[in-house]
Amino acid sequence: MTADVRLRRGRGALGFSFFVQGVAFALLVTRIPAIQDRYGISDALLPVFLAAVPILAGVSSVVTEHLVKRVAPSTVLRWAQPLVLLALLGVGAGSEMWHVALALGAFGLFVGALDASMNMLGVSLQGAYGRSIMLGFHASYSLGGILGASAAWAGAHWHLSLFSSYLPAVVVLLPLAFAASRFYVDQDGKAGGAEAKGLGPGGFKLLLPLCLVMACAYIGDSTVSNWSAKYLQDVLGSSEQLATVPYNVYMVTTLLGRAVGDLGVRRFGAVAVVRIGTVVSAAGFAVVAVAPGAWVGMLGFTLLGFGLCVIVPQTFAAAGRLFPGASDTAIARLNIFNYVGFLIGAPLVGGIGDAWSYRGAMLVPMVLVLVTLFHARSFGSEPARYGVRHERRTGDRAVDVGRGGNEV
Repeated sequence: MTADVRLRRGRGALGFSFFVQGVAFALLVTRIPAIQDRYGISDALLPVFLAAVPILAGVSSVVTEHLVKRVAPSTVLRWAQPLVLLALLGVGAGSEMWHVALALGAFGLFVGALDASMNMLGVSLQGAYGRSIMLGFHASYSLGGILGASAAWAGAHWHLSLFSSYLPAVVVLLPLAFAASRFYVDQDGKAGGAEAKGLGPGGFKLLLPLCLVMACAYIGDSTVSNWSAKYLQDVLGSSEQLATVPYNVYMVTTLLGRAVGDLGVRRFGAVAVVRIGTVVSAAGFAVVAVAPGAWVGMLGFTLLGFGLCVIVPQTFAAAGRLFPGASDTAIARLNIFNYVGFLIGAPLVGGIGDAWSYRGAMLVPMVLVLVTLFHARSFGSEPARYGVRHERRTGDRAVDVGRGGNEV
């Protein structure tokens, strides 16, 4: 098998892994009310269950940083993804509260390893390609999220049990994901990844601006996922049916933005794309905050999808460029702040909304997202475009990926 074919197959397999993760996560979070009803979880106890998942995922991301010093990230991903799917099935299969506690705990632990190893492989493949492809992987995740949310809606509409809703997805996706894992490609196109290295003296200080950007981006994202429906209905006076639309619009625009985002990075560079995404995101929150009615609010959430969608993938990519010899370690640590933002976002906006106003609360993630502008230089400069004649090394030969005939 030639190096080009191996990379193409690796890219396709990893894209499918992102897709599967999008389906699994959407199936979990969109059925939280049904999970609460099935296991009799009180409103007071529900936040504890929900917080446990990102906390355990963050712990798992730290463990993964050390695990990939011994085994390749592809090996971690190969086993973590099936275990995430089985944990999802476990959420729907139990009958006692300790059953769902155990299943959600397992989901959190495995999803942390999954997220970290997926992005490790994505960054290393982008380096091998010599051009921006990271947004495409996250577009696959968005597509999976849309399909997973649609499947969850169908299960709720037909009053299917959680187990009956989850079983078809697991039965179909688990063997396909395991089969695709044969084609994962680790760093430098090798079957086993290079030994992970530390960030070195002062390394985390260099990474910290990207960690802050990651947390702020996920605060914005969790604001949309947790509060868009309530905001549209309670503040802007929409119908209950219309209030379900903003998150779907947000997911679709996220998919569209990521689908074309790599082209923007190749043409204008990562810094410019991130700056534009940040300004569009801030504009989206501003429109939501001052919207006189539901349809203007919908416009704001649409802008948020186009703006926020580019920040997270490019933050992972920037970490890989910043620490080319220790990208796995950098990504594992950066991935923790994904969960930090998720944990902070919902209670932050909810607390400000209850204490003051939800319009004012929407200005908080707007200001936090704008922090990205102050750290835009951390996303690199000219090399972030993976210029026209950038070379990647495969074995002992150099391949020019900037020419049509040899482009992967």
